[in-house]
Amino acid sequence: MGKLSGKVAVVTGASKGIGAGIAKALAAEGAAVVVNYASSREGADKVVADITSKGGKAVAVGGDVAKAADVKSLFDATQKAFGKVDVLVNNAGVYKFAPIEDVTEADYRWHFDINVLGPLLTIKEALKHFPAEGGSIINVSSVAAFSPTPTAAVYSGTKGALDTISLVLAHELGARNVRVNSLNPGGVETEGTHSIGVIGSEFEKDIVRRTPLGRMGQPDDIAKVAVFLASDDSAWVTGERLTASGGLR
Repeated sequence: MGKLSGKVAVVTGASKGIGAGIAKALAAEGAAVVVNYASSREGADKVVADITSKGGKAVAVGGDVAKAADVKSLFDATQKAFGKVDVLVNNAGVYKFAPIEDVTEADYRWHFDINVLGPLLTIKEALKHFPAEGGSIINVSSVAAFSPTPTAAVYSGTKGALDTISLVLAHELGARNVRVNSLNPGGVETEGTHSIGVIGSEFEKDIVRRTPLGRMGQPDDIAKVAVFLASDDSAWVTGERLTASGGLR
């Protein structure tokens, strides 16, 4: 019996990177997992195949978390597949680094629609499907929320907002036994950090230099903390910001 046997988890943005790692880790502990994706159906299907090949339960469900209709469809599909939701992991997120002179209104809306509005919409909908005994909401934030990173003003702003939302909703939803926490990774090697050129760059070297444990994180490093926050091991933990960064501040 795993720590999450009998539980149902929805992981947004789970077709790759940290989200895929979290989805697989939750499934390994017995949760039935809904692997949400925005555009990469192929990636989501690979995650589902990995889970089911090991005896787990998972389905892939597409949807843009910044669109209320898509979010409703995501949770309707979850209800149809598994009957409830116990864990929501708000992992879907975007990032683009640019000096303030190059920030545009479109950049702002893209970041805030997905990174802030998205979690608000998914939480609002998930609450309709949590059982009477409550559940766990994990908002994947970033050390960028509190560690100054030049050229990341907009992205860091979204993660600071998400941390505050987590704290407010922990107070708002505590009476319903719904726990809300932020999970703040540091530098993590993912498909995304490869595609935007972080891996192999001077920026990566600087991250590693400032990380006491001396390396970039891997999705599994974050996934293990997500399992803790999803499980009853953290039953007395809410309104917290858990930093998984190898000591990076």
